Amino acid sequence: QVQLVESGGGLVQPGGSLRVSCAASGSAFSGNNMAWYRQAPDNERDMVARITTDGITNYTESVKGRFTISRDNAKKMVWLQMNSLKPEDTAVYFCAMVNIWGRPAYWGQGTQVTVSS
Repeated sequence: QVQLVESGGGLVQPGGSLRVSCAASGSAFSGNNMAWYRQAPDNERDMVARITTDGITNYTESVKGRFTISRDNAKKMVWLQMNSLKPEDTAVYFCAMVNIWGRPAYWGQGTQVTVSS
């Protein structure tokens, strides 16, 4: 059984930085791609960043150059470093383990990120 637990959300001013973390349990972590999604009120849950088992990353266009996803397979951790935050980055951020078809198979409970002055 896989469990994902996010932490590190909060309130930050525009232009600020925040790092959210995801701790995974279970033996499947190192063999699976991981991703961060976000969902703003009244919006769909969209992928923000993804990282493969060997560290290849890709990002949605709106966060390229500002966000960085990383992972540590030994620690079973995934991070999303968010810099130059904008009010439109405000959302609940979810960690996801991605299956072989590229679909999220497991979700964390989410962590709120609010960018506001």
